[in-house]
Amino acid sequence: MTEMVYGSVRDQVGEPVLPRWWRTIDKWTLTCVFALFGIGLLLGLAASPPLAQKNNFGDFFYVQRQAFFGSVALAIMVMVTMMDPAKVRRLGVLGFGGAFIALALLPFFGTDFGKGAVRWYSMGFGSVQPSEFLKPAFVVTAAWLMAASQEIGGPPGRLYSFFIAIVVVMLLALQPDFGQASLVLFAWGVMYFVAGAPMLLLIAIAGVVVAAGMFAYENSEHFARRIDGFLNPDIDPTTQIGYATNAIREGGLFGVGVGEGTVKWSLPDAHTDFIIAVAAEEYGLILVFIIIALYATICVRSLWRLMRERDPFIRLAGTGLACAFGIQAFINMGVAVRLLPAKGMTLPFVSYGGSSVIASGIALGALLAFTRTRPQGEIGDVLIRRGR
Repeated sequence: MTEMVYGSVRDQVGEPVLPRWWRTIDKWTLTCVFALFGIGLLLGLAASPPLAQKNNFGDFFYVQRQAFFGSVALAIMVMVTMMDPAKVRRLGVLGFGGAFIALALLPFFGTDFGKGAVRWYSMGFGSVQPSEFLKPAFVVTAAWLMAASQEIGGPPGRLYSFFIAIVVVMLLALQPDFGQASLVLFAWGVMYFVAGAPMLLLIAIAGVVVAAGMFAYENSEHFARRIDGFLNPDIDPTTQIGYATNAIREGGLFGVGVGEGTVKWSLPDAHTDFIIAVAAEEYGLILVFIIIALYATICVRSLWRLMRERDPFIRLAGTGLACAFGIQAFINMGVAVRLLPAKGMTLPFVSYGGSSVIASGIALGALLAFTRTRPQGEIGDVLIRRGR
């Protein structure tokens, strides 16, 4: 529809796929992703041996698994970046259908691995967390519906996307997984805002979210315990938050030295949810600032390139993916320094986890595919032509 209205310019005829891909891809974002994965392996070498020894595995068991899953994730990411937006959209919609069914069946076939929340399918050799794959697929599906609603005679896509978001949030809250639920709702809200939602409607939705949070606090012991722990001015030094904040404090600017940190021996989730505490203790705030800069570069550059994109679906989907990626990193690091209540959320490409890193690879692959330079002109060019 967009090309019918605005027209487009054809690709260079006969140009090979790889040279065209390399010419159009955002190389800075791609480099930042590989850098984050490399930092994740480096931190895994420090954080995972204590858990491996506890479980009677080799010292580098979890690092080797992360290297394998990460290599698969990066390969998938590169393959997705080579797809055109229409193929990414079809992949996202199909993936959403499969992930949604898997999420709905979790109460019957899932397991909690003793963590109090049924979020995983045990596969014997490993586990799969459907919510990780649901996030990028949901963003693409919601963007497709919102973009379709802008076409003449199009369906009420914004309303459909809202109902889908509410159902997904309810399924996640039942696990309970309020962190992923808030992330899905945040991504939908950002896309709805970009699509031109009225501010009064967004304020009303925010009020509903606050009311839902109060209801969850009154009726969910899991949710109330985390909120109470966050609001308590005294930090119990024997809790995960206590260990993490102390490790960050001890690390200072330059860290205590490679391999000299102690938090990895105390934190059961040092290699996943609290990997940033290991980075801060052993390498100091210098490495933490580098990690933050890498995430910021990915998000800012992606949003900057999307601002010049004239296809509504690409703008919406890319914005949702970039913001969801950035806010997940912010939440993970915010929990570690006690800016936010504990959420149980991984640090993309850095934390250990097969589902997390592969899903992040899919999400960033789609984002890089959307931000590739396409020979269609930019939205600014269209506006200038219209003003003449």
